[in-house]
Amino acid sequence: DHVSTYAVFVQTHRPTGEFMFEFDEDEQFYVDLDKKETVWHLEEFGRAFSFEAQGGLANIAILNNNLNTLIQRSNHTQAANDPPEVTVFPKEPVELGQPNTLICHIDRFFPPVLNVTWLCNGEPVTEGVAESLFLPRTDYSFHKFHYLTFVPSAEDVYDCRVEHWGLDQPLLKHWEAQEPIQMPETTETVLCALGLVLGLVGI
Repeated sequence: DHVSTYAVFVQTHRPTGEFMFEFDEDEQFYVDLDKKETVWHLEEFGRAFSFEAQGGLANIAILNNNLNTLIQRSNHTQAANDPPEVTVFPKEPVELGQPNTLICHIDRFFPPVLNVTWLCNGEPVTEGVAESLFLPRTDYSFHKFHYLTFVPSAEDVYDCRVEHWGLDQPLLKHWEAQEPIQMPETTETVLCALGLVLGLVGI
């Protein structure tokens, strides 16, 4: 089975809205609300399909009108805040000195308002960073990816710092390169001998 999803939301805080489309949880395109144009995740998608940005902008305008009405009828009641779950992991197996990408996955939060900062040795990093859109989940929460290109070393440590209204304080998720575990020579000898014995008895 395949699932295609249009996701559109508006709110009173930045980002004030989003209109995007995904297929099997892979982002296909979104509408840039400032430039008023469709932005394809991959150029190949734009050559194979088309979507007029005005369609997304019209949806945003309708939702903004509905939002103002709902705010008044609810007596300006604030939405409930669901704090995020955060994990950090490398895109590729880590080799010291070889370029890689750290991924910070922020999951199951609401509303879609985040402040995310990469730290290297406690200092903010602004180069080599990228991020995804706010991606919808079927339970009406959101998830989001933040990326950092880096060169792993034994000296550097990294943190993904996440701020959200559902958290009492910023959440830091730590990551550092682990030195490969060297197997003692005696253990290697025992394993080799055991393999030879098992081979001789036909197991």
